[in-house]
Amino acid sequence: MFDKYTYLDNGSITRLDERVFDEMKPYFFDIYAIPTSESGYSMGIEAREALEKSREIITHHIGASESEFIFTSGFTESSNMALKGVALAKRKKGKHIIVSKIEDFSVLNTAKALEKQGFEVTYLDVDGEGLVDPVLLKDTITDETILVSVQHANQEIGTIQDIEAIGEVCKEKKVLFHTDATHTFTRIPLDVQKVPVDLISVSAHTIHGPSGIGGLFIRKGTLLQKWMDGGFQEMNRRAGLENVSGAVGFAKAVQLVTTDENKYLQQMRDRLIDRILSEIPQTVLNGHSVKRLPQNANITFERVEGESITLHLDMCGFAVNTGSACFSRTLEASHVILGIGGEHERAHGSVRFTFSRYNTIKDVDRVVDAVVDIIENLRRISALS
Repeated sequence: MFDKYTYLDNGSITRLDERVFDEMKPYFFDIYAIPTSESGYSMGIEAREALEKSREIITHHIGASESEFIFTSGFTESSNMALKGVALAKRKKGKHIIVSKIEDFSVLNTAKALEKQGFEVTYLDVDGEGLVDPVLLKDTITDETILVSVQHANQEIGTIQDIEAIGEVCKEKKVLFHTDATHTFTRIPLDVQKVPVDLISVSAHTIHGPSGIGGLFIRKGTLLQKWMDGGFQEMNRRAGLENVSGAVGFAKAVQLVTTDENKYLQQMRDRLIDRILSEIPQTVLNGHSVKRLPQNANITFERVEGESITLHLDMCGFAVNTGSACFSRTLEASHVILGIGGEHERAHGSVRFTFSRYNTIKDVDRVVDAVVDIIENLRRISALS
């Protein structure tokens, strides 16, 4: 057995920071009332103040006003709310929606659900590095188009989109623009005063915040129909009891992310990419070489199954992710790798390494050393069979 288990799947979820947990604890045991208005009792008022302070901290980070942000249970709900809310509000204007082929399932499966309700969805092609072409997008928009959804950065290959250019196209065409910023929020600058984006999905689970809390930025004046019935919480846009402790934790997680941390994530990413591509033959970097998340490295190892690499690394004490169909709950190869023009073999051999503040350069060197041995052994076995 290994002495230390090194988690390198931070693109899926990050470890909760102890400082975030400490900030949340009072709202489990001391201030646990439902948030109330100033006319309510004191514990409820304290809960309301904490909720609104958290909203202020988060919206300040993207240059939005507090009235433009609602808390949700996470990025999946936020993306559902954005797509379905716009579809229901603007269906009399048109029923055409555009999403990129490599979106997260929270967007893709929401789009597919809307197709079953009579909406037309165009799944926009991307290039070999995962980038959306703004010119192609412009040509795809019709008089019936009501919404475009293109992620800020891809969850699997890390490619960062030019959402400013995409937003300008949407603004020119008078079409609403939603972006899933789950993996870029606090990592890549995003200012809604400068970028013409109407809706943004964010989540706490990728920045050492708690699971089950996220949010949706809704630019003032954006038509969005309430799609979940119940009470009048969150400015009457989202029904349901507010997750005060989660919101407090989310805000604290936002405050803890620093520029230096993001630079260190990039250093770890670059070291891993440089070492693997130089030391292991027949390897391919998936995604853009420059326009990519600081914490993401996705590499295909030719003639080896990603599942085998993942399982062998696990036995060596490392957690990573793969686009292999065998490793997928749906038994389908990565739609992202296929979407950028990769063959099934390229998807099957892909491995994603994603870093966090709890990783070190030493971890990078240790995992690369392990990968070098594993690939050599697996290819030798494959050659003998």
